[in-house]
Amino acid sequence: MTLVVVPVRYPLTEHSRRTLGRALEVSREHDAALTVLHVNLYQDGRKVTRTDLKRAVERRFGRVENVRYVVRTGFLVEESILDEVAAEEADIVVIGHKQASRWRRIFRRFTDNPNIDRYLRNHLDCEVITVEGTSI
Repeated sequence: MTLVVVPVRYPLTEHSRRTLGRALEVSREHDAALTVLHVNLYQDGRKVTRTDLKRAVERRFGRVENVRYVVRTGFLVEESILDEVAAEEADIVVIGHKQASRWRRIFRRFTDNPNIDRYLRNHLDCEVITVEGTSI
């Protein structure tokens, strides 16, 4: 079965809601399982739970079928997302344009070509869908 991973902020920001909405569309189009991911940062000291995340998503989108809520803890959001994508062997990752920009800045430190889609496809074998700043 196809797996879609979508990283979001908590509480859900407008950008996260748009990204999550697109991920829900993609998962329906592909009859895919969906993993909604939030990363608690060590340095923030906040502890969002899977229950918090699930309630926030269901308040906005209603009950969602075939979804898994995951909360990871790490120092860098981007690294934690990549770890989850690799561990789950995701087929599709849906990220907001702000997240894509952060990844580009990080990749520029390591490579001359910060093409996130190509990097993830080559290293993690997944498709990346970037959600622009349009409303749902």
